[in-house]
Amino acid sequence: MANTTHLTGRTVLVTGAGGGIGRAIALQAARAGASVVVNDLGATLDGQKSASDAAAAVVGEIEAAGGTAVADSGDVALEDDARAMVRLATETYGRLDAVVNNAGILRDAFFHKMTLETFDAVIRVHLYGTFNVSRAAAVVMRAQQSGSLINMTSTSGLIGNLAQANYSAAKLGIAALSKSMALDLARWNIRSNCIAPFAWSRMTSNIKVDSPEQQERVGRLREMVPEKIAPLALHLASDAGADVTGQIFAVRNNEIFLMSQPRPVRSVQRGDGWDLDTVRDTAMPALAGSFVPLDVSADVFNWDPV
Repeated sequence: MANTTHLTGRTVLVTGAGGGIGRAIALQAARAGASVVVNDLGATLDGQKSASDAAAAVVGEIEAAGGTAVADSGDVALEDDARAMVRLATETYGRLDAVVNNAGILRDAFFHKMTLETFDAVIRVHLYGTFNVSRAAAVVMRAQQSGSLINMTSTSGLIGNLAQANYSAAKLGIAALSKSMALDLARWNIRSNCIAPFAWSRMTSNIKVDSPEQQERVGRLREMVPEKIAPLALHLASDAGADVTGQIFAVRNNEIFLMSQPRPVRSVQRGDGWDLDTVRDTAMPALAGSFVPLDVSADVFNWDPV
């Protein structure tokens, strides 16, 4: 991708940017002229601390290409670390214009086998992490009277997936958090949006392949490279995206979707109120035709990537 100037003079913080989608966004942000804070804890997929210098490696790539970046190894699940990465941005570059809340871990298990620790660990990184970094950034952005928060959700939360109760809960929570941030921060020209990315990365590389159908699905996923997510994220970070807030997007290879948000679908009313018999005999039959099927993400996005 050719260099652009869409983000010249801007500072962008990308969490979980040591690989995959975060790395692609950080690299493209630098090519677009931004100064980039590359955050990565250097952990394994399930969140265990490792000796990885992933953030420093991405900074090296950016600098080798003539860009400007600084590395941060903080843990988004810790409030003090979140404040420190925001402080690094402002002390190094004087401002913070956009945050991409991308950091995440996976600890999949069927709900009836999921432990509290497994549930809590994923919630803390995804949901608390998005809150912690955004909350710290909001202080700076309010003073600037501008800013953009870009939050990674997932169709696992928006639609559903097997064996991901922790991840799904966190990702749907992020969608609600993002909307609340958009509402609460609008008066300071701070916007907040979500992206549900489809991309082959470390977060999807652990999909079990135990059938020809799963093999075919993984083959399709491999076509959806992380670099496809970056243009939308960086548009939302730029001045050109200043009129977009409170939205949920999905990116699937060359497709960009605007996702729906919960609204009433159908209603029934009864002048005398409801009792158990009338709910059973009247309300449920009237509403049943509009029930949402017990779908998973692959049931809804059931065509080949474009």
